[in-house]
Amino acid sequence: MIVYTPLWHTLEKRGFTTYTLRVKHEISSSTIQRLKKNMPVSTHTLNMFCKLLNCTLSDIAEYIPDEKTPTPAPHK
Repeated sequence: MIVYTPLWHTLEKRGFTTYTLRVKHEISSSTIQRLKKNMPVSTHTLNMFCKLLNCTLSDIAEYIPDEKTPTPAPHK
């Protein structure tokens, strides 16, 4: 599962709020809500945040394995 916990820490470090994202940077409230709920967003959205915050993808998102999904065996 992809989670956006790092995004909220990065925003805080950079002095951004959800209000400034919506008003100053014209990011929709539905996109912010999707991120808050760890729902899927497009790579375009992730790219936009990397550019806006001058950071890498790891500063925005993190992969956490889902316990229900088995890990595939490595290719031989």
